[in-house]
Amino acid sequence: MGNIHATIKHQANTDAERDAKKIRKACKGAGTDEAAIIEVLSSRTAQQRQEIKKSYKTMYGKDLEDVLKSELSGDFESLSLALLDLPCEYDAKLLRKAMKGAGTNEKLLIEVLCTRANPQIKAIKEAYKRIFDRDLEDDVKSDTSGAFKKLLVALLQANRDPGLEINKELAEADAKELYEAGEGRWGTDELAFNSVLAKRNYMQLRATFAAYAILHGKDIEDVIKSETSGDLKKAYLTIVKCTKDCQGYFAKRLYKAMKGAGTDEAILIQILVSRAEIDLQAIKEKYQSMYNKSLGDAIRSDTSGDFRRLLLALLHEK
Repeated sequence: MGNIHATIKHQANTDAERDAKKIRKACKGAGTDEAAIIEVLSSRTAQQRQEIKKSYKTMYGKDLEDVLKSELSGDFESLSLALLDLPCEYDAKLLRKAMKGAGTNEKLLIEVLCTRANPQIKAIKEAYKRIFDRDLEDDVKSDTSGAFKKLLVALLQANRDPGLEINKELAEADAKELYEAGEGRWGTDELAFNSVLAKRNYMQLRATFAAYAILHGKDIEDVIKSETSGDLKKAYLTIVKCTKDCQGYFAKRLYKAMKGAGTDEAILIQILVSRAEIDLQAIKEKYQSMYNKSLGDAIRSDTSGDFRRLLLALLHEK
């Protein structure tokens, strides 16, 4: 059973050797057959692409990544290479990029760690160790500080309740605790917010936010905006928005990436690569309902060339 909300689903009767030959032929000789590369990469799951990579190495003695790097360029190259990673490897590389060198890209840390479920977090930690021989939690601790650091470390424990059950009494108790930790005191007790936002299942959190609105007459997002600031505020709001409407959150991110002058291609790559096998179909539908325009049309008008063609293929559109 495939995920009905995904745009890329497992295809039976595929042949990794045949796909490897197809890419080899596309890259051989004068010029590159980009259409053939797009066709293969966009119609296989991440796991199937791993098999193609293995077959390519076995048959031709070269890494497929190196071949594509020499044949492709720009955003098309970046997107193609991202598709050759398992999702956990891609996320691990994003996190390393966010913390490597001078300065830290907190936005990228938030984008990954505040939107992934327990199994994804566990897989990212393992991939990070395998690829970089470093401990992700240690790196996060050394690159962040304060309550923001504590929240990210809490999320890295992948200790969120995986269930869907709602406990009404717990929701009311958590709502009361959040009030007393925020609006109901001088200063904010971030530990209480961290504990609730990092541990409760998503249905339970929705119930807590509803209970908060009933008990205290305020939306939890407004409370976070008035009680916190900086990266911590952004992280809390990301968790809340994803909890309330995950597909709406990503649809809005995509809209903002293409709004106004210039397009944030990195965001387009991140979201389409990470959500294609999870809920990209649902994100497409949400985008249409929120902006009265199809995501495909937005991408057509804001991107170009082979990059656009590969993005549209991942959306399951021509």
